Amino acid sequence: MTPPQRQRRQPVPEPPEGPPQEDGKDVERLYVISGADGERAPLDLVTLIVARAEPPSSATPEQTAVLRMCRAPLSVAEISAYLSLPFSVMTVLLTEMLAADLVQARAPIVRQKIPDRSLLEAVMHGLQRL
Repeated sequence: MTPPQRQRRQPVPEPPEGPPQEDGKDVERLYVISGADGERAPLDLVTLIVARAEPPSSATPEQTAVLRMCRAPLSVAEISAYLSLPFSVMTVLLTEMLAADLVQARAPIVRQKIPDRSLLEAVMHGLQRL
């Protein structure tokens, strides 16, 4: 049995100089989107966000996207995933929008407050018998 041949390592290419690029476009830095870091609203990943107004002409592209997406309630985690932004940037962005009264934050629906499935099925069967 012959031992396996060692393969030579290829030299690691050096990264290009300058700002990182994605698809030929300059990637905006996250602090440009989030603005000044001040007070943050107490948001967590499951807080539901609902739009209260149409996007104003002075809104940033991210704020416009949030307002269009949140016509129906969406969680902060979903908004963050759809916009490909980190949670920390989303909390700053949503805090600004809450202060401007563009969106409303709601607590998520707690599972225990929803009626039991067997109770709903019993009501449905009772209504079908009528």
